[in-house]
Amino acid sequence: MTEPRHADLAYPGGLRVRFRWAGSGEGPAVFALSEQGGALVDHGPLVASDYERLCRAELRVETPGGAWVARLASPIWDDPAAVLWDLPGLLVVKYGFVTYAFEARSGELRWTHRAGTPLVAVLASSRLDHVLVQADLETFAVRADGDVAWRLAHSDVVAGVELVGGRLILTSFEGQRQVVDPESGESAG
Repeated sequence: MTEPRHADLAYPGGLRVRFRWAGSGEGPAVFALSEQGGALVDHGPLVASDYERLCRAELRVETPGGAWVARLASPIWDDPAAVLWDLPGLLVVKYGFVTYAFEARSGELRWTHRAGTPLVAVLASSRLDHVLVQADLETFAVRADGDVAWRLAHSDVVAGVELVGGRLILTSFEGQRQVVDPESGESAG
């Protein structure tokens, strides 16, 4: 059994997030050092009925009002990542093929979005009325209520994504760049 990986993140407003994760069937190692306190919800059943056999992750979120813990599952190895979407107050987490939007202060799951390919990144900006979810072969703009505002398919695997100067810059596995208007999903250059 391998040692679980971990990451600590801090966000404005006193939000602190700690991730622990490991490979297939290694949930017991991830959860062995779970801290006490705060509501705990296992979202593994949202991914598969045999979620305990999958890769597992746990995030513990500490807020000024208390702590909450969520457990996630993925059929592939992935490093979980999160972005605080400040205006709707959501902590948006990507892990495997699924994006989760949690109420940042309470941990209540507002919505999930499942992609057909592994997720690369989640991006948020106070200038957008949606969060950007980047998968290998698709970009999704998902509103605060979980509805998809727009979707863009790609012919090559997206290996890198960033928001720069009001533009979404996608870099393919082969090094090709595509510039997209993050508000509409249309080509911007």
